[in-house]
Amino acid sequence: MSGALSMSQTKRIPREQLHEYFDEFTKRFLRDTSPEVVAIELIEPELGDQVVAAGTRLQGITYEERTNVLEIETQTGDHRDYNPEAVWVIEEPDGFVDAFEVVRADGKREVISVKRAGARRIGS
Repeated sequence: MSGALSMSQTKRIPREQLHEYFDEFTKRFLRDTSPEVVAIELIEPELGDQVVAAGTRLQGITYEERTNVLEIETQTGDHRDYNPEAVWVIEEPDGFVDAFEVVRADGKREVISVKRAGARRIGS
């Protein structure tokens, strides 16, 4: 019974909630001293899967409602998804997002995987 309570859940975030959802995630999980790393993979039917970024520190995720742009801010640069059709997240019980998928208007999808690096100690 307790195992069911600790399972991750997959849910779609409505467009009108994207800004607030990712703003809260960024403030709660990405502004501490424990770095999180991200991998971004583009899934394209004609060209196959392509790794856009891997193992880079995730600094924030924002959604700009006015321009309909989802921006993933990393240590090595920003990655933008213009006009996302749908955004699905896999969320842990504490609200941490393990991964999210952005479905684009052109039919392509991006899967963004987030890992808690947990490196709090320096130089041991």
